[in-house]
Amino acid sequence: MSAAIYTIGHSNHAALRFVDLLQAAGIECVADVRSVPFSRRNPQFSQKVLMASLKDAGIAYWFLGDALGARPKDETCYEDGKVSYARIAATEAFGNAIGALIERSLSQRIALMCAEKEPLDCHRTILVGRALAQRGVALHHIHADARIEPHAALEERLLHLAKEHVDLLSDRDAALARAYDKRGRQMAFSVD
Repeated sequence: MSAAIYTIGHSNHAALRFVDLLQAAGIECVADVRSVPFSRRNPQFSQKVLMASLKDAGIAYWFLGDALGARPKDETCYEDGKVSYARIAATEAFGNAIGALIERSLSQRIALMCAEKEPLDCHRTILVGRALAQRGVALHHIHADARIEPHAALEERLLHLAKEHVDLLSDRDAALARAYDKRGRQMAFSVD
């Protein structure tokens, strides 16, 4: 069995709608990759409330935001006051968490969860998803309309967004790396 992992953004969904999206995709465990598992605007996604909703639906909750979050406490992950996704990805904690995710995904259908509705606007895709895809994990992105987008289609959208054109004379992997890096720099948290 090969590893497959889903992603989802809680956005501003009602708690029941969010659970419906998870159940429709057969999700058994939500891996919360938010650095701070709290939402002032959407309190139904604050950690304790979310855990209770998921438990009632028979879905496990797993907090990984300390290792996979986009706002690390580790000051070495910042460059001139801005988070560096490359530095986060190089940490031992990140690598260990990615390994644990892959291992658990072999026996349980997992969805990485963060706040943003659009996967290309979130580190769950640009940082964590990238690392998983590099390790051969099949990724699937659950959208607000319940549509599931394969990661290959999402990467095509990323290339288009970054204005990276791939043809017979260009290296797709290099273009994709530039697109990921560009998007990561655009959206990375800044202390200022």
